[in-house]
Amino acid sequence: MVYVISREGQPLMPTTRHGKVKHLLREGKVKVIKRCPFTIQLTYESTTHTQPITLGVDAGSKTVGLSATTETEELYASETKLRTDIVELLATKRQYRRSKRSRKTRYRKPRFSNRVRSKNKGWFAPSVEHKVNSHLKLVADVYKILPITELVVEVASFDIQKIKNPNISGAEYQQGEKLDAWNVREYVLWRDGHTCQHCKGKSKDKILQTHHLESRKVGGDAPNNLVTLCKTCHDAYHAGKIQLNLKRGASFRDAAFMGIMRWAFYNKLKEVYPNVSMTYGYITKHVRINNDLEKTHAVDARCISGHPLAEPLGVIYNQKFVRCNNRSLHKANPKKGVRKSNQAPRYVQGYQLFDKVKFEDKECFVFGRRSSGYFDIRLLDGTSVHKSVGYKKLRLLEQRSSLLTERRQA
Repeated sequence: MVYVISREGQPLMPTTRHGKVKHLLREGKVKVIKRCPFTIQLTYESTTHTQPITLGVDAGSKTVGLSATTETEELYASETKLRTDIVELLATKRQYRRSKRSRKTRYRKPRFSNRVRSKNKGWFAPSVEHKVNSHLKLVADVYKILPITELVVEVASFDIQKIKNPNISGAEYQQGEKLDAWNVREYVLWRDGHTCQHCKGKSKDKILQTHHLESRKVGGDAPNNLVTLCKTCHDAYHAGKIQLNLKRGASFRDAAFMGIMRWAFYNKLKEVYPNVSMTYGYITKHVRINNDLEKTHAVDARCISGHPLAEPLGVIYNQKFVRCNNRSLHKANPKKGVRKSNQAPRYVQGYQLFDKVKFEDKECFVFGRRSSGYFDIRLLDGTSVHKSVGYKKLRLLEQRSSLLTERRQA
């Protein structure tokens, strides 16, 4: 599928007539705007006849599915992986900031207050804000290459307390599981019966502590991430002498995100685009099962668009958001008290991180580079193509961006 844009910049209906596209390229009547998905712009006046196209959006906290369809065929399909490293990066940044306060450094005058939460526009945590903005960017990118006439978004609402306790009702919603507990630590100790969950009291150590099953950076201080350990077992674990056969309880982070972002995302879409409507997950599931379709995000998006039986495109665009740059100038080295430089050259033999390159008729991405000119190249899903290939065997296709795109057969 070749996507077409008019001379004035308006999206037109795409075409599969590759021979005609090649002929126009040779004559200079069109120019290539984007390589993946392949998009051209006309340099001459043309008609602007279009058909009704519906864009279905399967919103998610980790993966977003998109599908643009007419009544008979699918014109665009994609699945996009969102970033999940923002929480950990901000926790590391906070750790560095705190350690800096204890060092003897020059005094810096206070800067303007750039951490004030806006009361009028609403405030989201940086991780949530990134995901909402990523959804909006993905929708905007499709509107640039296709004349979308209708937009349908699937939203979801999760009752987390109902998931934890199916019998909850009435005033119990206001009480919560930590009722009558002074703090989280006291609740965790009471929940575990004031007993070490590793040795079950065999160590005879009366000092009890709470241990994070996942790192506090990414797991937080939620009760399902804490467990009771005696001081003996706790110290032995951090010394590497024992291993804990304990797993964290169910995490509701994804469900909480969907509850937070659904109305913000939907309302922002209504401000920008006409003919925006919403649907729900149980409707999508019913449509998919009735039409005997497989469970993928792109297929769900096609069901959301209202045309589940439209002829599949046969090609899916896998996308992934990556960080733009590593802003950490130094690496912490607490043992020696010396900060190691973390600055690496941006370009190595003309290539940078996440550049799309061609190697032996395979399109892949640079995931690692060495100053000697050898690169680690992979597909977007992490599949290794070559762990150490010389730069002379690579050909640059596209420079990196915050959104990487890869074309695959569905």
